[in-house]
Amino acid sequence: MLETPSVVQAPTILIVDDDQDTVWALKELLKASGYAIHTAASGEEALVEYAARQPDLVLMDVGLPGMDGIETCHELHRRHGDGCAPIMLMSGSLDLTPNDSAFPAGAVDFLVKPFQSRDALVHIRAHLEGRRYAMRQQVLAAELSRVSAAKDKLLCMCAHDLRNPLSSVRGLAEFLLEPSIGPLNAEQIKLVQAIREASQAMLDLVNELLDVSVIEAGQLRLNRVSVSLREIARSAVCLASIAAGQKGTRIVLHPETAPEPPLLLDPTRIREVVDNLLSNAIKYSPSCSVVEVTVESIPTQDKKDVCMRLSVRDQGPGIPAGERDRLFRDFGRLSTRPTNGEKSIGLGLAICRKVMDAHGGRIDAVNQPEGGCVFSITLSSSSCEAESCTQVAGAGGVSADQNAGLPMAEAAVAGACANPAGAA
Repeated sequence: MLETPSVVQAPTILIVDDDQDTVWALKELLKASGYAIHTAASGEEALVEYAARQPDLVLMDVGLPGMDGIETCHELHRRHGDGCAPIMLMSGSLDLTPNDSAFPAGAVDFLVKPFQSRDALVHIRAHLEGRRYAMRQQVLAAELSRVSAAKDKLLCMCAHDLRNPLSSVRGLAEFLLEPSIGPLNAEQIKLVQAIREASQAMLDLVNELLDVSVIEAGQLRLNRVSVSLREIARSAVCLASIAAGQKGTRIVLHPETAPEPPLLLDPTRIREVVDNLLSNAIKYSPSCSVVEVTVESIPTQDKKDVCMRLSVRDQGPGIPAGERDRLFRDFGRLSTRPTNGEKSIGLGLAICRKVMDAHGGRIDAVNQPEGGCVFSITLSSSSCEAESCTQVAGAGGVSADQNAGLPMAEAAVAGACANPAGAA
């Protein structure tokens, strides 16, 4: 919770002018309004006073001896960056145009001498109020960042502690369905299947929450290897075909005859993205439909650059009008619903976008005129330059173990699938 200071300090103003009459008039005007005043007679002195006093506003004459006001304004912004206090420049010269000199130097306002005290005070108060508001926003932003970090940490701890028990519940439910355990009647089988499905849905949620918390905390580390995007697609299609078959859906992986140069990717993370796109295509397509997967190289202007695109085309309802902005947001659920009652919490595509951002790639979704939607990810060798690459694959452009980075059970299934179901 933010604490409100018991004593509010008066705003501090630094007056920079070598004309003592102007300095005296401004000091009298501003002191009467309750401001704390400091002065400097040159640009060089202003730099020293600013560093020592950290004022809330600077009133500075343009025609200073030595370093003039324009130069000093530039230097203050160079030294103090976005945190620099607002600077109001003053001049008695009618030849000086603020648009050509003062504002490009970083000044927020320009006063022409001699100025009316009331008008000057209105401008000064407005900029001090803006400064106070900006500082307040910075404090709030820092507090929100701290609270968000604490929330992410708690979420990560809870999700991590829940994962093992949920895995056990799901595993025990699968164990009970094994014929070796003994016969179950229809009602018992239905009950155990419900337990398995519910625990799997909870486990998926926990895993997605863990992914989000890791990414939001800035702790996503890519373990890049030289890998074939087609091989990732092949093994993902193989595994997804099992779930698709339960809806009578076919997944067709279109062949590509052109050679595929390897890319430096994190195969586990890219596999998660492909799995999610396939899962969504199956969820939102009607039963007995076809999901098409294509991996193709894309021509680039730079011949040294390699660009690959993986596309998943479904026969679902597409993205509803006016809902595209929700698509890749956290918990961004659309009005469309899975066709067979499958669960969806709206985190999958948000995670995909963040993984693609981390790879320097992109993810897109385009509705098709004849119906359905195409989701695609695009990666290029220039965006996949891997400073953090931990290992390089063997000959042939794919990792020595083509299923490297996959969970053990999935790797076993993918390794047994030389030709995915429905592959052309």
